[in-house]
Amino acid sequence: MTELVPLATYCFVMSSTPGPNNMMLTASGANFGYRGTLPHVLGISVGGAVQTFVTCLGLGALFTAYPALHGVLRVTGALYLLVLAWRLTGGAALKGAEVPRPLSFAQGALFQAVNPKSWVKAITVASVFMPAGMGAVSGALLVSAVGLVIIFPCISAWALFGVALRRFLTDPRRQRLFNGIMAGALAVLALLLLR
Repeated sequence: MTELVPLATYCFVMSSTPGPNNMMLTASGANFGYRGTLPHVLGISVGGAVQTFVTCLGLGALFTAYPALHGVLRVTGALYLLVLAWRLTGGAALKGAEVPRPLSFAQGALFQAVNPKSWVKAITVASVFMPAGMGAVSGALLVSAVGLVIIFPCISAWALFGVALRRFLTDPRRQRLFNGIMAGALAVLALLLLR
């Protein structure tokens, strides 16, 4: 089982470093608290595990056979990040839409389908860390379970970081500034995806 240590390390690094999920969770934690953000955290965790499982069973071969799909995912993910950035600034509320609320479990899970960082992680796990000598389903279940166990505390830390910022954001001006900065970061990520 020593091959699980490199897998766990890789999952830890990919789950702990900045990316679209962690930016959104920090903003959500700051705006809605950990309890309000928990469905989003769980959605990302389960969505990532399902994505890894399906990729390990062969979806990764589809991306290898049709590289243009990466471009489609990149554009779709970038557009979704821009929509989230717009919502975070309150732009949607200014136009008469509903008040922003935290992302749901389903939204967090489904976002993994257009999150390029999540695809890189899933494809790398499928191509590098699938255990030799195990059946495809057993191996996919094992690496997906390891990823699920690792991702939850890593991304929870980002949501809790946002919660820690809440006490500094009691002033509505500071909260608007923070949301603007986080929205700007999401927009920059979106633009970087389009390069």
